[in-house]
Amino acid sequence: MKRAIRWPVSLLAAMLVSTAHAGDREARQWLERMSEALATRNYEGRFFHLRDSRSEAMRIYHRVDKGKVTERLVSLDGSGREIVRNQTEVICYLPDRRTVLVEKRTDDSTLLAAVPAYNEELEAHYNIERGPFTKALGRRTQVINVTPRDQFRYGYRLWLDDETAMPLKSQLCDREGRVIEQILFAELNFRDRIPADSLKASITGEGFRWIRQDAQPQLAAGQVGGWGVIRLPAGFRLTAWRIQLIAGSSVPVQHLVYSDGLASVSVFIEPRNPQAEPIKGLAKVGAAFAFSRAVDDHQVTAVGEVPPVTLEAIAAGVTKEDTKAVPPPAQAHQPGPPPPQQ
Repeated sequence: MKRAIRWPVSLLAAMLVSTAHAGDREARQWLERMSEALATRNYEGRFFHLRDSRSEAMRIYHRVDKGKVTERLVSLDGSGREIVRNQTEVICYLPDRRTVLVEKRTDDSTLLAAVPAYNEELEAHYNIERGPFTKALGRRTQVINVTPRDQFRYGYRLWLDDETAMPLKSQLCDREGRVIEQILFAELNFRDRIPADSLKASITGEGFRWIRQDAQPQLAAGQVGGWGVIRLPAGFRLTAWRIQLIAGSSVPVQHLVYSDGLASVSVFIEPRNPQAEPIKGLAKVGAAFAFSRAVDDHQVTAVGEVPPVTLEAIAAGVTKEDTKAVPPPAQAHQPGPPPPQQ
């Protein structure tokens, strides 16, 4: 499932703010305006999601009604997938797999990919600066550069609309400035209101396999069911965990999420088939990387849109301690009628 709006202040971030020059303060204000625009405006539009040599056309609907936000993302290409994010859930319809994934909504992230969320801790790990004014979608835009301070995260280039601060173009970049993935709006319309019907999926899910994934409460000291990560890269911390069934797996998987407030890494831990060779090493998964290793009788895989060194460091730090009691895993539902949409 997919990502932007956010959160507190660390001592280092406060020190950076106190020594920042005026241009940096203005760059932060642009990101704050962007986060507010993404959260509070009614809009619908069409954009291209570009990664590797592939391009996917998408349509997004974002509706705010009495402070409640609902989003719908629709693939206009072959897969026909749709994602609906309401107040409590994120529902992903995968018609090519005849599957619907449902998970609890755990944050305020937007469904737009490759758009960073601003929070006050960012400057401990990223440098935020204004670039030139330029054009995007025929509109005047301010370029904002978000550059990582170390090798453990990627950066961003943003083209923010001068009037609304909406991101008309966004690029995820490596440390050398090479583009990894980007979004580029071809059309963006602001509305006084968006009809509720625009937020209903066009797919009923009738006869599909429904997989429900219930988020679990976080345990103390970063330990989840006896599993945790030691020696995390600077700034990363445990932000979510759950036990779930995922597509393609017949056994429950522990899913831990580590984030620095912008970049995030998912760690999946599952019992290993003793008859099969363990998966080891680095692999590319779309715009993301995955790093796998065996730990005792389990398979550990770290996945994220971060540099490979980050995944390797996090995967290498996965350890198992005395197992604590954990809630039962989410259940995979057999084909049946979908729940009512909100």
